[in-house]
Amino acid sequence: MEIWDLYDKNRNIIGEHIRGNELPDNGYHLVVHVWIKNPKGQFLISQRAASRKQNPLMWELSSGGSVLKGETSLQGALRETKEEIGVDMDADKGKIVFSEIRKFVNGFRFNDIVDVWLFEYDGEIDLSLATTDEVAQAKWLYPSEIMELHKQGKFVNTLTYFFDKIAQDK
Repeated sequence: MEIWDLYDKNRNIIGEHIRGNELPDNGYHLVVHVWIKNPKGQFLISQRAASRKQNPLMWELSSGGSVLKGETSLQGALRETKEEIGVDMDADKGKIVFSEIRKFVNGFRFNDIVDVWLFEYDGEIDLSLATTDEVAQAKWLYPSEIMELHKQGKFVNTLTYFFDKIAQDK
């Protein structure tokens, strides 16, 4: 059973929530999206495992997920990255690029607060070090190559903010 802190729209904790239960209308859970960039200007993207309920075998960000009860956004980003792709990120190499409150995404009620992180990393990726089986494979691509995946319908469509807000990062 996964337990999250429940927030109001101002990021004040107002209770807790059990994953799988419906979120109250004015309650939000905290989610992190983690993008990892290497010195060459490539971004690490991951392919969702075939067993994933939503968007199986689609390509997406480096890692991401819900922040657990008691965790900060940064702690959630570091944990999700270790769990999904087996990398221990340096907290000092990351920054929040933007944050947004989402009531609905593509017609579905999400009720989340998303913190989008960008980390610098110059190392190897070894998925055998991941502690979950959520990722089928990962690879480094330039933004133009990620755009090609998007055009081919192979990139998760809720992540198109990447092209305006992440790929342009200096």
